[in-house]
Amino acid sequence: MLLAVDIGNSMVNLGVFDGERLVANLRVSTDARKSADEYGLTLRDLLVLNGIDPSGITDACMCSVVPPLTGIFEELMQTYFKVNALTVTAGVKTGLQISYDNPRDVGADRIVDAVAAIELYGQPTIIVDFGTATVFDAVSKDGVYLGGAISPGMNVAAEALYLNTSQLRRVELVAPKSPIGQNTTEALQSGLVLGYAGLVTGMVARFKKELGNEAKVIGTGGLADIIAGVAEVFDAIDPDLTLIGLRLIYGKNPPPPKVLD
Repeated sequence: MLLAVDIGNSMVNLGVFDGERLVANLRVSTDARKSADEYGLTLRDLLVLNGIDPSGITDACMCSVVPPLTGIFEELMQTYFKVNALTVTAGVKTGLQISYDNPRDVGADRIVDAVAAIELYGQPTIIVDFGTATVFDAVSKDGVYLGGAISPGMNVAAEALYLNTSQLRRVELVAPKSPIGQNTTEALQSGLVLGYAGLVTGMVARFKKELGNEAKVIGTGGLADIIAGVAEVFDAIDPDLTLIGLRLIYGKNPPPPKVLD
């Protein structure tokens, strides 16, 4: 089985594939202070609780936007799963042509998402990833990654309001019953959730002016379902897009050398 690992700024998303079938999806918080042993023991326990025998993991593929954790996860893969992980970096075959001033600047997760979106939904396509940042990526009708846009994520914006004001509080990120809030909580929810829906709707419209109205719009990330409920711009919501992209990229590359006992 293949263990796919997406190391994000806030969460580490893991998926176990048996062939093309995703049989387990696990999430742990990102903490650069944790050691390989701490993460390794946690992952093994989570796999067992989900009915997965850790010894059945024979391959691993990962992408990371947190450099301090990249080496830690490569180490724990060797120690706890006896595999060398394929880490998506420059030089790894993705099958994706990148039109960017410096292709090395593109986050690995953005490339992985684009590979999966092309395979599953075709091109042109617009990918909106709702994470610590809200990231928009564009793929042309010829399958070329063109770049995109990055804005603060909803959680980041909400936390900034709480930390930098005297009377505003943390609120649950759900859509209010009306855009005109009748109290501070509803006003914050309106500005955050409906405000971000407006941001997404506007950015998608601008991207479609460049790509054409036939471009598919794919949402992914932890907050995608919230925005999809108030912004009618998505053709699909795929929470497993990055994990599927990792599986696809692993299949395009020769397997890493085996770990010697």
